[in-house]
Amino acid sequence: MLEKIVIANRGEIALRILRACRESGIKTVAIYSEVDRDQKHVFLADESVCIGPSASSESYLNIPAVISAAEVTDAVAIHPGYGFLSENADFAERVEQSGFIFIGPKAETIRLMGDKVSAIFAMKKAGIPCVPGSEGPLGDNPDENFRIARDIGYPVIIKAAGGGGGRGMRVVHSEASLRNAISITRSEAKTAFDNDAVYMEKYLSHPRHIEVQVLADQHGNVISLGERDCSMQRRHQKVIEEAPATGIHRKIRRTISERCVSACRQIGYRSAGTFEFLYQDEQFYFIEMNTRIQVEHPVTEMVTGIDIIREQLRIASGEKLSYRQDDVQIRGHAIECRINAEDPETFMPSPGTIEHYHPPGGLGVRVDTHIYGGYKVPPHYDSMIGKLIVHGDTRELALSRMSMALSEIVIEGIKTNIPLHQKLVHDSAYISGGTDIHYLENKLGLK
Repeated sequence: MLEKIVIANRGEIALRILRACRESGIKTVAIYSEVDRDQKHVFLADESVCIGPSASSESYLNIPAVISAAEVTDAVAIHPGYGFLSENADFAERVEQSGFIFIGPKAETIRLMGDKVSAIFAMKKAGIPCVPGSEGPLGDNPDENFRIARDIGYPVIIKAAGGGGGRGMRVVHSEASLRNAISITRSEAKTAFDNDAVYMEKYLSHPRHIEVQVLADQHGNVISLGERDCSMQRRHQKVIEEAPATGIHRKIRRTISERCVSACRQIGYRSAGTFEFLYQDEQFYFIEMNTRIQVEHPVTEMVTGIDIIREQLRIASGEKLSYRQDDVQIRGHAIECRINAEDPETFMPSPGTIEHYHPPGGLGVRVDTHIYGGYKVPPHYDSMIGKLIVHGDTRELALSRMSMALSEIVIEGIKTNIPLHQKLVHDSAYISGGTDIHYLENKLGLK
């Protein structure tokens, strides 16, 4: 296994990676910004290096600073976690050029799947079903764009080719709005992603967000760990995730998993990855592939018993996967609630000092978080401060355990979205299963 790695992230995912390293006998180096010196993983790591001030651009997104931390500590590899530099192909390339191992896919794979247009071409070639669309980036001829939209059928959605995280999207319901929507999305895409290419897809009216987790090593071995339902979203940001997805026929889910495995082999994928789909009328439509560990990976770990990050470490060290496809068994049901430091009504961030923290407990309850009593939640980063995950033999039992866990968890001193989760786990439509990606926004009156 790898002797020492740099954990190029913060918060709960940095702590999660550290724990996997400890179990594998790997030494760890924590990097941190000046405001993050009191992070739990910084205290627990074998070594720690401050790489800059609180601004992400000067610390966690500062490629030379991250690589320098690996150099001065004699680390051999860098794990990017999620967010920040995790899907930055230039970063992955510079890590490898500097003599270190990037714990993730090859740079060319990240580039291929990071551009949504090239990703769609690659997936179509691999036999993955895609949403009907423009078959490439839109040009500057408005008449041609009008024709494409008419052929697809309104409503359509304009997407940034380099987009992600729910940004760079605009729904268009009529021809009168199309030209302006393309122009605005292009401008936003250039600012956010330094790539003004946009493309067009059919806008599905009531889809679910279903994703397939895969693992692939450097020896041609690829396995699927099943699917997750991430349809409970607000403004394209996931709120609750669960595994497995309810109401999908066994044959359909097996077919899509097999196609994802085949696609990984075709593009030479390695490490953990996630194929994201829209699912409507018993049809899967590919939207993107995340070439990193996902926030919601714990629900898959809970139903399979497979430590996904430990497998990432094995793959990066050149070892074969610990499991074959026949070893993967889905047992029971798991649900994850993202705990955010935000007002549950307005969703405004709520940084500040956590005066009291008490985690829930009991059989089948897992909490992934870096917070503790006295910890100061900084205003500089994403508002997620933890994840509450439960497992049960059935979805009904998992929902019951989540309800109980949400009633037990105590976070005082800041506002959190726990009250929202408490409402959702008792929502009749959610309890029935199969809510679409628009359900929460409609419920909250955001549309």
